[in-house]
Amino acid sequence: MSRTTLTKDDEGKRVLNSDGAAIGRIVEVEDGRGYVDPDPSLTDTIKAKLGWGDVTADAHPLDEGSIEKITDEGVHLRGTL
Repeated sequence: MSRTTLTKDDEGKRVLNSDGAAIGRIVEVEDGRGYVDPDPSLTDTIKAKLGWGDVTADAHPLDEGSIEKITDEGVHLRGTL
């Protein structure tokens, strides 16, 4: 079953555009809004998965309206970021 609302559990997940191409990772979720780092380092990815991610200047906000579905594999967008 898929959903469209981001939670802290989604930190560290890959973000995929509508073509299925990975475009970044969720580095932090605050109040249902996620922040996507388009090019996270290995350290940033591990921190995000542990819930220690930081929003950087490169991070893009992502709201629920942009999300097609959230699965165990990643956050799938309706279009591109």
